[in-house]
Amino acid sequence: MTPENDYKKQAAVQALELVRSGMVLGLGSGSTIAHFIDELGARLRSGQLQRVCGVPTSVETAQRATAAGIALTTLAAHAQLELAVDGADEIDAQCNLIKGLGRCMLREKVVVQHALQFVVVADDSKRVGRLGTRGPLPVEILPFEAGAHVRWLGTLGCRAELWLAADGTPLVTDNGNQLAKCWFTDGIGDPWALALQLQARAGIVEHGLFLGMATQVITAGAGGVRSQRCTG
Repeated sequence: MTPENDYKKQAAVQALELVRSGMVLGLGSGSTIAHFIDELGARLRSGQLQRVCGVPTSVETAQRATAAGIALTTLAAHAQLELAVDGADEIDAQCNLIKGLGRCMLREKVVVQHALQFVVVADDSKRVGRLGTRGPLPVEILPFEAGAHVRWLGTLGCRAELWLAADGTPLVTDNGNQLAKCWFTDGIGDPWALALQLQARAGIVEHGLFLGMATQVITAGAGGVRSQRCTG
């Protein structure tokens, strides 16, 4: 296991200490959450935890959770979740996030908004001084006139491009939409203002800015595991 992957596992295991028997969880997507799911399954099999079920945020998460022995449920059956756990691509000092490079941001945001607590787990490299400095902001767009949406995104002070697979075809989300990547040379100056612009534009389905949503951030690195409470 690489050091980065080991740090992800450490953060995921720390988040498991918040899980209690009988909880209904939101299960995020991505490599860090894969560790969380595997460890949660192990605790259920050992009897350390019981009657824990989860609402998955992607097809991949649903498959992994099922393989780990975690019962799945839906928001229709549980209007409120006690806890959602997910990773992040970038985390600033105020616990604002960029998520979605795993191509699941829409479903992740739907699940998180139903949770009393939203705990983010990641390795220390995901902490940044300003959002948008480590990588692109992903944006989910309608396939209808996708090129026009990408062109408009490029007017927001970034370099926007359609997210393509290795064979040159547009990547498609579990929702059947396409994706754009938005690169900001010096990061995103005002994430809240940008989020409002994106939300107001027809054809923009969702964006990877998760602002004021996290209640706790757990990261791990060479200096160990640290936990940050978020004020929102």
